[in-house]
Amino acid sequence: MPFVQKIVRKSPEKTAIYTLNDLSLSVIYGSPSKRGRVIFGELVPYGKVWRTGANKPTIFITTKDIVVMGNTLPAGSYSLWTIPREDNWSVIFNKKIPDWGTTYDSKGNSVVLRDASEDILEVQVPTMVLPRSEKSFTIAFENDDQLYLILYWDTTKVKVPINTQ
Repeated sequence: MPFVQKIVRKSPEKTAIYTLNDLSLSVIYGSPSKRGRVIFGELVPYGKVWRTGANKPTIFITTKDIVVMGNTLPAGSYSLWTIPREDNWSVIFNKKIPDWGTTYDSKGNSVVLRDASEDILEVQVPTMVLPRSEKSFTIAFENDDQLYLILYWDTTKVKVPINTQ
């Protein structure tokens, strides 16, 4: 019998889904937990590209063209990357979806596998401070009077407005 190695991941895979008429949006991501760590500014450094979750890259799928802060994002599948900062985040949609989100260089430093030349859309959104700490990284959709892709963890939340064409 061949040896099969099972990969145990501490961060569960989660999916956020939004549907309305013929529009379907979904995000597949690894959801790490706080586990007593300082998240933004330490575990996730400010000013550096983050794979936006754990394990594999986060995948954003839209079945129709959408508009993100005035910019058209064509229907398709994208890797989703962010650059967290204290006051705002860059949210990046990239045409390539690598097998894994990061690797390590010869010095043991984490290196993201995003090919910036394949970025199709980048927007900046302000950060919000949550009233209490959220233990797990979460991506979801909110739709009150406006549809938002939301990302939150610890005491930080960002909202990316999405419109249909």
